[in-house]
Order: sequence, then structure tokens, then C-alpha cells
Amino acid sequence: MDGELTKGPVPRWQKKLEASEANSSLNVTRSGLSAAYNPNLSGTSVATKTPGKSWDTKKKKSQTPNKDPKTPGGGDRFIPNRGSTNFELGHYLLKQDQEKSENDEENEGNSNANDDKPTPAKLEHRKLISESMQVADSKTTRILSYQNKAPPAPEFHVNPLKVVYTTKTPLSTKSGSRYIPTTSERILDAPDIINNFYLNLLDWSTDNIVTVALGSCVYLWNAGTGSIQELVEYEEGDHACALSWIQDGQILAIGNKSGVVELWDCAKVKRLRVMDGHSARVGSLAWNSYLVSSGSLDGSIVHHDVRSRDHKVATLNGHTQEVCGLKWSTDYKYLASGGNDNLVNVWTAVNEGGVSTANEPLHVLNQHQAAVRALDWCPWQPNVLTSGGGTADRCIKFWNVNNGSLLNSVDTKSQVCGLLWSRTYKELISAHGFANNQLTIWKYPSMVKQAELTGHTSRVLQLALSPDGSTVMSAGADETLRLWNCFAPDPHTAKKASSATKKPNQSAFRQSIR
Repeated sequence: MDGELTKGPVPRWQKKLEASEANSSLNVTRSGLSAAYNPNLSGTSVATKTPGKSWDTKKKKSQTPNKDPKTPGGGDRFIPNRGSTNFELGHYLLKQDQEKSENDEENEGNSNANDDKPTPAKLEHRKLISESMQVADSKTTRILSYQNKAPPAPEFHVNPLKVVYTTKTPLSTKSGSRYIPTTSERILDAPDIINNFYLNLLDWSTDNIVTVALGSCVYLWNAGTGSIQELVEYEEGDHACALSWIQDGQILAIGNKSGVVELWDCAKVKRLRVMDGHSARVGSLAWNSYLVSSGSLDGSIVHHDVRSRDHKVATLNGHTQEVCGLKWSTDYKYLASGGNDNLVNVWTAVNEGGVSTANEPLHVLNQHQAAVRALDWCPWQPNVLTSGGGTADRCIKFWNVNNGSLLNSVDTKSQVCGLLWSRTYKELISAHGFANNQLTIWKYPSMVKQAELTGHTSRVLQLALSPDGSTVMSAGADETLRLWNCFAPDPHTAKKASSATKKPNQSAFRQSIR
């Protein structure tokens, strides 16, 4: 009876002692293996619960983050995906830097500079390793760069910042593009127009009056009102071969088949005078203030001073065949002439006491392979001349008349019948014959085609520019005159035309008037 009890229930104090020891061992397990611990699988913790505590309260306290319904992805921290990481490359680069630092330490006390350089075998070994591991040169490549293009946005995605960064840019200021109507704005009938490459039968005056020769008649068309008036009708066998308006006013020069130049006052419909000097038809005319230059089938160029009784001032003999193109430069210092002998001659003006040019050409440009009738001068570069060749040449050439050099040559693939520079844009338009009979607008100086204007069914014989520089009129062998609104000014560009003053005539001959 006095001995120790070995049978019977375990005393209550012993149960508490065993339970406390079990909890302390469980805490050690939690701190060491927290990732593998799951309170739901622990029988000891459940067995020690007191009846007074609720199961729901215990569950909330012991719940792990991956059981939270608010975080369906599981976990409250970011675990990176290292599947795309190239550990081999990183290890190689680290070892390479470590070897380099060790070599630098070894070579600090060595006075021989050649010892720093690795052997050729070692360099070759490094190169093979770099190529096999696809290691780029750190001096020429960027470490942080996107190798693949960003994925496109969803189909119905709307960028909210689009409104902030969107600006209204005029079409003319965008990279090489603007709206150019490719169809004619208006078509006029031109019956009996003479289909001859060497004649110049169309011109547009500063007073907005167009003159055109149809058969044996010369007509005037007022572009503002649309009225048509017949100026003169020649007798059978004679007709106008060249038409040219004076710069200011309604004086029209007409070169006819008989070889004379007539002056007409179109406001009064009256012929003022007849000036001879050629033995064959006059196919080209050009005005310089009160001096009108005429080119003829006989190969000569005659300067007529319309103020003088003896109008014939000088005769230039630089062509061996018909002179079919004449054009004074915008500063009136040079006269360009094109002939059927495939030559372009540039003549200098003489302004000392007379209205004339030098008797010998300043430059003889002989790189065209066909007749040259299309001539025009650049409006903003008075020393740049443009010329176009016929069927056997088909080229547009740009010349620097200061030294006679060829700036550029473009093969247009068709006969060049006319050239005009735009006053609004850095562009020019060319008229062509076979095979498309089109007008082509070129961007200068790149000579990229801006547009092709089609509609003529036969070759385009002549071009004329409106006084405001916005509209081009073309005369075709299909007996039509077409108006193209191809150089209309940009409406977004502020044009202070009302405040701009008209530039005075810079002609050297006008300055000699007393």
C-alpha cells in the first residue's frame, strides 16, 4: 500500500507535463521546417484543445496565405521564373572578369608591358568559347536592349494618350506627301491645234488671259470671266507659230510662219507694229522688259527693242538648226536657247548702254541626244537651268550656269515636251508624249515622282502657268486644253498676300529707261 502505484489511470499532473513537452518539441519543428508544417495534420495540437475554445477561431489564426481566397494565385511574394536565365553565360562572364583582375594584380610589379598581353592560343580559346556561348562584344553592343518587337495592342484597344500627342500637321509639311488632284479641273476644246513639237502656241498673261493659236486663228480666253475673243485670223497658208505675253500689260508678241514678229495690243484688239529679221518661221519668243527675243527655223536669235525705230538690236548665231526654245532667267542675267541641233546655249546679258547679249554663248551644253524645246529656270535659284529632250533623249537635265556643270539627269522614259517650275512648292511639272501622254510632278532636288496627271490621249504640246501659280494649263494634240489645280497653296499655311508688296522688275534693260 505504501509503494508506488503502477496500474490505474495516469494522474492529471502527468498528462499536463507530457502535453507541455509535446508543444515545446512542436515549436522547434515549426521554426525549423516552417515550409512543410501544416496545422491540419498535427494530431497533438487538436488533442490539446480545450472544450471552451471554438474551432472556427483556431482555423482563422492558423490559416496560411495560400489558403486566402483573396489571393487566388497563391502566396504573398514574387518568385521569379529562372527558366530563361542563362547561368552558364553569367558564370563565364564572372570567371572572365576574375581572371582579368588576377592578371592585373600579377602584372602590377612587372615592368615588362608585353606580359599583360595573353598568348595567341589563349585568345583563340576565348574566341571559341564566346562564339559557342554566343557572347556579344561588350564594346559594340548594348547590354539592355529589346531583341523582339513588342506585341501589338488588342484589336479594340484605345490609347487614352492619343489625343494628347495628336497635332494637326499640314499635308504639305509631311514627309514628301500632299494632296494633288490627278484629274483635270476643267477641259476646253481646242480644234485645229497644230500638232508640231517645235512650235509654242500657248501662253498665260499676268492679267489672267490665255492666248492660244488654233489653225490660222489666235484666240483670247479670259480665265476669270470665261469669255472668248478672236484676236486675228491669218490668210490661208500663214499661221501663228509662237505666242508670248509681255511681263506686265496686255501686249502680245506673235511670231508667224512668214518670219516676222507682230506686236498686238489685246485690250484694243489692235496690231501695233511688225518687226522682221528672220528668213523662216519664228517658233519661239521670250520677253525681257522691252526686249523681245525671237528664235527662228533659220537657226538665229534676234533681239528686238520695241521702243526703238530700229528694233533689231543684235543677232545671235549659235545654233545650226531651228531654235525651238527660248527662256530668260528670273533675274534677267541669262538667256537660254534650245535647238533642234540638240544643243542648249546660255547667253549673258550686256547692260552697259545697250539692250543686248554677248555675241558668243557663255556655255554650250551638248549632252542631250534630241531636240531641246522644254526650258525653264528655277525661281529661287536663278543660276539653275532645267532642260528636257525629245524622243531620242527623254531626259530632264539640271545645269549650273555659273560654271556650266551638269547637276542631275533623270530619264523620264518618254518625250519631254514642256517644263514648268512651281512657285509655291519645291517641285516642277513636266509634259510628255508617247506612251502615256501624261504630266508628271517631281519633288526637287530628289526628283521623286509626286503624281502623274493623265487624261490626254495624245502628246502634251505646251504648258502654261496661271498668274497666281496654282493652276497649270496643258495643250494636247488631242485638241483639248486641260486645267490642273496641282499647285494650290496649303490652306494651313498663313499667307500674308494682302500685306506683301509687289517686287519691282529687276530687268537690266528696264533700268536703262530715262
